[in-house]
Amino acid sequence: MAHWTVQPVPVGSAPARALVRTYLADIIGRYYGRPAVGAEVDQALADDPTDDLVAFFVGRLDGRPLGCAGFRMVSSETAELKRLFVHSEARGQGGGAALLAAVEEAAVSIGASSVRLDTRSDLVEARKLYARHGYREVAPFNDDRYAEHWFEKRL
Repeated sequence: MAHWTVQPVPVGSAPARALVRTYLADIIGRYYGRPAVGAEVDQALADDPTDDLVAFFVGRLDGRPLGCAGFRMVSSETAELKRLFVHSEARGQGGGAALLAAVEEAAVSIGASSVRLDTRSDLVEARKLYARHGYREVAPFNDDRYAEHWFEKRL
């Protein structure tokens, strides 16, 4: 049985940076249907940095850092989930749920009453995870060029 632990870490820490780069390489590769190159990951980080996240979590499966998630506050009552990722070798083993729970708990602790997020159509596993955990599709709340689905959950 898989054993996940989730801990807050500084977004600039080595495990956080490595996981965010792996996450970006994964979603860039899926979008283009080919492996991402380092320059694309660097550009994605420049276009959407993680330095405004108020909390960032690393999920470890049996001690190995294989997942991450963070959030920013977009208002005093609304958190926005960012960078939720579980390494492909660890998907389907509860890591996404554990990371979502950590984000939601931390967001509530600083006054959030909802969490929102955007995602793409090709990230099927993510959309299923959000639906299973009470997130509902809502009207678009941004014009991000990669966003195709918008979700929100009342906490």
